[in-house]
Amino acid sequence: MTQNSKYIRWFKELNKDSLDVAGGKGANLGEMYNKGFPIPPGFVVTADAYWDFIISTDLKSHITDILEGLDVNDNVKLQDVANQIQKSIIKQKMPIELKRQIVKAYLDMSGRAPELNVPDSKKPDLLKMSRDKQFIAVRSSATAEDLPEASFAGQQATFLNIKGDEAVAKAVQACWASLFTSRAIFYRETNNFPHMKVKIAVVVQKMVDAEKAGVAFSSDPSTGAPEIMIEAGWGLGDTVVAGEINPDRYLVDKNSFEITTKEIKKQTKMKIKDPLTGKTIVTEVPDKKKEAQIMTDEEIIELSKMIKKIDEHYQKPQDIEWAIERGRIYIVQSRAITTIKKDGPKPKEGAAKPQGDPVLKGLGASPGMGSGIVKLIKDKSELERVKQGDVIVTKMTDPDMVPAMKRAAAIVTDEGGMTCHAAIVSREMGIPAIVGTEKATTTLKDNDEITADGTSGFVYMGLTKIEEKKPEQEIGFHYEAPVTATRVYMNLGAPEKIDEYKNLPFDGIGLMREEFIVASEIGEHPNALIEKGEESKFVDKLIEGVTKVASAVNPRPVILRFSDFKTNEYHDLKGGDKFEPKENNPMIGWRGCSRYISSEFEKAFRLECEVVRKVRTEKNLLNLWVMLPFVRNTWEVKKILQIMKEEGLERSKNFKVLLMAEVPSIIFLADEFAKLCDGFSIGSNDLTQLVLGVDRDSAKLAKMGYFDERNLAVKRAIEYLVKKAHENGVPVGICGQAPSVFPDFTEFLVDIGIDSISVSPDVVVKTRSIIASFERKMLLEKVRNIEREVEGIPKMGKYIEAYTSEPKKEVPKFEEKSETFDEIPDFKGEDEEESPEEPLEEKPKEKSDDLEYFDFSELNDI
Repeated sequence: MTQNSKYIRWFKELNKDSLDVAGGKGANLGEMYNKGFPIPPGFVVTADAYWDFIISTDLKSHITDILEGLDVNDNVKLQDVANQIQKSIIKQKMPIELKRQIVKAYLDMSGRAPELNVPDSKKPDLLKMSRDKQFIAVRSSATAEDLPEASFAGQQATFLNIKGDEAVAKAVQACWASLFTSRAIFYRETNNFPHMKVKIAVVVQKMVDAEKAGVAFSSDPSTGAPEIMIEAGWGLGDTVVAGEINPDRYLVDKNSFEITTKEIKKQTKMKIKDPLTGKTIVTEVPDKKKEAQIMTDEEIIELSKMIKKIDEHYQKPQDIEWAIERGRIYIVQSRAITTIKKDGPKPKEGAAKPQGDPVLKGLGASPGMGSGIVKLIKDKSELERVKQGDVIVTKMTDPDMVPAMKRAAAIVTDEGGMTCHAAIVSREMGIPAIVGTEKATTTLKDNDEITADGTSGFVYMGLTKIEEKKPEQEIGFHYEAPVTATRVYMNLGAPEKIDEYKNLPFDGIGLMREEFIVASEIGEHPNALIEKGEESKFVDKLIEGVTKVASAVNPRPVILRFSDFKTNEYHDLKGGDKFEPKENNPMIGWRGCSRYISSEFEKAFRLECEVVRKVRTEKNLLNLWVMLPFVRNTWEVKKILQIMKEEGLERSKNFKVLLMAEVPSIIFLADEFAKLCDGFSIGSNDLTQLVLGVDRDSAKLAKMGYFDERNLAVKRAIEYLVKKAHENGVPVGICGQAPSVFPDFTEFLVDIGIDSISVSPDVVVKTRSIIASFERKMLLEKVRNIEREVEGIPKMGKYIEAYTSEPKKEVPKFEEKSETFDEIPDFKGEDEEESPEEPLEEKPKEKSDDLEYFDFSELNDI
């Protein structure tokens, strides 16, 4: 093995101070390898290799020119630039000496390279002696990765089960290209980090053929509690890291190594190496393993001891990836946990659990556990009975109940699905909620003492001692979030909750509802206030709430949705009975935009416009934008825009007007509506209701499976909107409930190229992680499509392919990636016939310098 090569460094030559040479991942692996931890052997293609590559090929100046003047907020342009740069890197020729060193190191690791002093005439025979090449993992390792001041980790590519000389060299080159994904470019630009200051090394490491694998934290990643947390899945750990399965979860006392908690989850699928082709495949978990505990108790304790030693070595909590092959535990990655803040919450002594069997089962709509005295609420006249810490039990909540809900320890309802009022409001206020029990109001009685588990959906009799959370404890840490090309926004109801959520890793408020302020702080119908000459009460209270949120998250945008009460909800406001008609189906009645242009409500809408104008001008909060709900027709939007203009609100570069996409008409006429707005925001709850003809508040239909945002008809509608909007240069987001509940739906949205996803506060962190993982996995899908472009093969999106034979026109978004190299169609597998191996022959020089080049575009291995 060549020691101290400029381009190759073995793990034994590296340590934690080798960041500039090996990047964050490579430096940490070298450090642990030399300290005796069970690290699979490997080497690093150094950052100098990448740098010499882009300098000698003139890519540095080419990349710099392309990035010059880029507006990273222009998503379409950003994707195009990222596409250009990555394609340039992948198709460029690699210097022959650099490739020689990479291949030589790979062969050394496989135990079959010729000695350095073997005459050239003998090398071919020695190279033919063994066909047993090593399967490896190829991982990017940026020089700015795993730093406390810069969160670059997770932005670049990883490729698993790579085998063969050409495959290794090309995987390295693909890792270099991944330094310029759109999310990485965006992160560096927005954080003023010069692109050419970040270099990238590549880790080439023995592939662990894992029977079980996962992640672990040496301390609670939120609280810092001295408790080791392990998540495990069958097969490769990729499924756990990417959030594709519900893994087993084990909690271990950090001092005694006692296993305090074991959550065994059913697992139906896993990723493994195909024994015939060597490719990574998804397969079904054998029946006997599906519900079995994945790690043995002995393995849990052994891994926990190893984790503690790593923690003690680094003297800070660690985020670790591990794998088990043939009973042996390997550590494949370790980095510092960045989610714990020094002044964060104190460790818990242990969470109490409800006693006895559950007496009710519903839908767990808002996670967490609440315990208190039952208050049966039949109508709003009884709301004053709800005291701090009580549990509200009712048929269904409505906006009038918001003030009382704020005081409640939990909410339990007879009716409702995952998108009903109780579910949405409770999630956004962080209150445990169970909906759709069907018989809570008849099973439970006033003053019963109960515990409601909003995660499982079970209701238990009796009180459970639950540690009270203080606002500063709930978000008492700083989360160094992975950067995503798909922006992550947060839905917000009650303005006062923003102080608890403002440090979460969201890119803005994707949906702020006016109704929360009107119901809880104003309580009167706006027309009743106008009639009494008390317009200022309406305006001032709204300004107070909107200002609180906009100032807390500035300069991140806040998208305020104008009022969207239905007639029955407006009727229940003080004075509302005088102004509201009785409608048999308020859900599709006089609501949203249809109110603003009606003579009966126009004055009230103008007051809402006055609120926005004053917050933007008098408070100088230009990050406040607006959104129109329940849009049906283009002509109503035109009338509303005219009213807004008269009130001093006109679309501009720094004032955006978005349209809610909830009614099928806006889907069918997306190209026409695109001319009238600055973006669409999908309301998946109402869109699902109207596409499928299902009452979103029906608990019966929800339990029967009728209300499902993942229905193919709904997905078609959403994908069609994204396609048409992007064709007209308009971005699309979603602020419905589905991404908060279904990770697979989130992946679908990313795959079709949606620009932003807005979710409830409790799943912001999880959603960002899911998006980041899925975007990484889409990388090689893009590489495959590039090759298909060259070969003239049509490209197909995996969702649209299921229902049409027409090739899908690709949405102008680059983040289509896959995380395993073997998904590339003509990538060499172990079983393919290889030509006899010869020494790497030099091609004629194509430049006047001393380097010679291989042209990857002339090869068909990738």
